[in-house]
Amino acid sequence: MIDIGKRRELFVDRHLIEKMTGGAALLLHKPTMREVVLEHDEPWEGNVSGYHTVFQDGDLYRMYYLGWHFVQTGKKVTDGEEDHPPVVCYAESRDGIHWTKPNLGLCDFRGSKKNNIIWTGAGTHNFVPFKDNNPECRPDERYKAVGGLRRIEHGLIAFASADGIRWRKLAEKPIITDGAFDSQNLVLWDSVRGEYRAYYRDFRKGVRDIRTATTKDFLTWPKGEWLSYPRSPNEHLYVNQIQPYYRAPHLFVGFPTRYFEHRGQMVEGLFMSSHDGRTFHRWGEAIIRPGLNRDRWHNRSNYIWLGLVETETGLPGGVNELSLYTNERYYKTRAVKTRRYTCRIDGFVSVNTPLRGGTVLTKPITFAGSELCLNYSTSVAGSVRIEIQDTHGKPIPGFRTEDCPAIFGDEIDHVVKWKAGPDVNALSGRPLRLLFTLSDADVFAFRFQ
Repeated sequence: MIDIGKRRELFVDRHLIEKMTGGAALLLHKPTMREVVLEHDEPWEGNVSGYHTVFQDGDLYRMYYLGWHFVQTGKKVTDGEEDHPPVVCYAESRDGIHWTKPNLGLCDFRGSKKNNIIWTGAGTHNFVPFKDNNPECRPDERYKAVGGLRRIEHGLIAFASADGIRWRKLAEKPIITDGAFDSQNLVLWDSVRGEYRAYYRDFRKGVRDIRTATTKDFLTWPKGEWLSYPRSPNEHLYVNQIQPYYRAPHLFVGFPTRYFEHRGQMVEGLFMSSHDGRTFHRWGEAIIRPGLNRDRWHNRSNYIWLGLVETETGLPGGVNELSLYTNERYYKTRAVKTRRYTCRIDGFVSVNTPLRGGTVLTKPITFAGSELCLNYSTSVAGSVRIEIQDTHGKPIPGFRTEDCPAIFGDEIDHVVKWKAGPDVNALSGRPLRLLFTLSDADVFAFRFQ
């Protein structure tokens, strides 16, 4: 029995699914390519500017990234030297689409402070901030970050800031040391479980992989455990980009980068999800292909960066969508590009059927609430119907499939109605199952409210 309460549940895996029949199957949805939002063409940026972190902070969107340039001196990409030491840069936006690089006047670069650099020195290679929503967090540590390499800092250094711009070290010694860290490593506050979680790169038997650890105080960490990916092959994973999904914070989503050393060191982003933060369902298919964009078909030019943010859509009457950010033209010419992609809210994976139809039966659940809310999409000919059953599969009177008028259209939050109306309060707390009958339709998520 799974008690979902009033949680929103996404069909990202088979966690809630007992059985699928007919043409029903889980379908991975691919984000849509949008515009280039930044070119890292300033003298303190360059062609290896990467490891971007993006999050929304009230009305402001914040972006942090590595500013670095690599001068190639030979035929191989790896033949060369740095044009300048790595620095941490900052950009901001009011809509997540149009970004500016503010002149902050904080750090010197070649005799001038007219730049958007916020940190130099330790941890610059992979400085990854987050806003700490721990209710016990001190105001002068509201923003925290980790950064560092094993061969230089001997681990991840902890940083803090009151405003997200002016940073200081929280400790001289690294707080996490059992990793390789040559990647975008991260720490987050898990509001559901009341703890900090770290995800960072290490080598497992010569293969790049991901460790995780948890703590209550941010500065003291146990040795990390390896993530588990049942039924997934052993592949090089460079970054993890794991985060609680903001509309369902009990659920972790991640966008790890798969690395192909013997295919020109090219990369591609994947999608994975977890209900406990350690065991992940990882899709084998790339969620973003390089496509026809030749700037993405070479060394490390198809990363997905850390952060999902809600942005406005350009569609008439459209609801908001999710934006995520990627890189291209890495190592090429003078400046890396950061490009935006978008996807539907909750729209990573759906239960999908063709027009001939199919059904999806959930495992036994209990819920709290009086209405069932659905994120779905159909064709004009398609439909969704929902039946509520007892745990033995017997339809509950008034909530049979034939009592549910065909639902068709495309909505993020649709209240389901049966002939008697939407009220399911009498079933709250009672063990039951949901039977979805679909035709040329996708169901992405549902919740009781």
